[in-house]
Amino acid sequence: MITRNISEELVRSAAEYPVVTVLGPRQSGKTMLVQMTFADRQYFSLEDPDIRTAAEADPRGFLDQMEDGGILDEVQRLPALLSYIQGIVDKDRRPGRFILTVSHQPRLHEAISQSLAGRTAMLTLWPFSLPELRRYKSRWTPFELIIQGCFPRLHKEGLEPRRFFNSYMQTYVERDVRALIQLRDLAQFQKFLTLLAGRVGQIVNLASLSNDVGVSSTTIRNWLSVLKATYVVFELPPFFENIRKRVIKSPKIYFTDVGLAAFLLGIHTEEQAFRDPLRGNLYENLVIAEIVKGALNKGIRPEIYFFRDSRGNEVDLLIREKGELTPVEIKSAGTFSMEFVKGLEHFQALGLKRVTAGMVLYSGEQRFVVHGVSILNPLLAEDIWEILTSPVKQGES
Repeated sequence: MITRNISEELVRSAAEYPVVTVLGPRQSGKTMLVQMTFADRQYFSLEDPDIRTAAEADPRGFLDQMEDGGILDEVQRLPALLSYIQGIVDKDRRPGRFILTVSHQPRLHEAISQSLAGRTAMLTLWPFSLPELRRYKSRWTPFELIIQGCFPRLHKEGLEPRRFFNSYMQTYVERDVRALIQLRDLAQFQKFLTLLAGRVGQIVNLASLSNDVGVSSTTIRNWLSVLKATYVVFELPPFFENIRKRVIKSPKIYFTDVGLAAFLLGIHTEEQAFRDPLRGNLYENLVIAEIVKGALNKGIRPEIYFFRDSRGNEVDLLIREKGELTPVEIKSAGTFSMEFVKGLEHFQALGLKRVTAGMVLYSGEQRFVVHGVSILNPLLAEDIWEILTSPVKQGES
């Protein structure tokens, strides 16, 4: 198993805080990450019924056996333990005493606000980033990644994507969805997931989804909350700060792993992905998720948005970092067109302060600069987050 890029941040966090919590979707590699990083620590999985029963029956005795530190995997299965962990670390604030992993958030966030606020560093691990995938294969095409996705097991074990995602969905619905909500009709929820995949990279319309699925808007909102809480999807909020013109105020939706979106859409080959009407949306999903991973692996929670006004002027991605706002256009085409920079030029004309020239991310081979805008292929970049947020590197040709 490869060393994950977030490992350095994990070690630094454990040197400062008595508790470190690693969040992320199932099968993103959290267990392997913490076991490799802290190989000398005792490990307990709260997915194991026997361990969970023992911890629930005698939480103090269970935690006392981890005098030299321990790893508690899938701690959301027994959130009551967090109150006892609070008592232990308040008496002994040794850094890195407990390492926790979590696959869904709602109960954990409530417990942290009550018990571990100020006592834990929180990191988020998503599936493999492109720099990590290059340790398996030096070069990837976007359509390979759209089909295969980035889950570690797929690449480590050479699994067939269609079979993997089918199993992943069954396990996900059985374990996580039913643990969070009373799901009466599994077929409706699966239809909702498929329809959501068909809207990837688009503005969320709850009423439309409600009509298409045949459930209330409230149910759709609850289901969407579950998908976000379990890291299946993430939202890209709109940017409308200090802009007087009418702008869109609903978020866009993306999948944490684009391979899952492609699977739900019935796209199983690279040729299908290349020719599909949603090709541009899936490529956009791939690139934005890669940018988010680059930030999360450095311990940064990225400030990212999209912009669209009522006249249809749009910028795919805005990144606020180091006091600057960087507009980014994302295009799946392999040939550059001056049309790609029009949205950036319109955004520049709004007169906002500290806005960089921006970037166009496309699938072509060449890297160059046009009117101050950097044009490059994100899949050929060593560290796309660093490039996007570094003024010096942005200006390079």
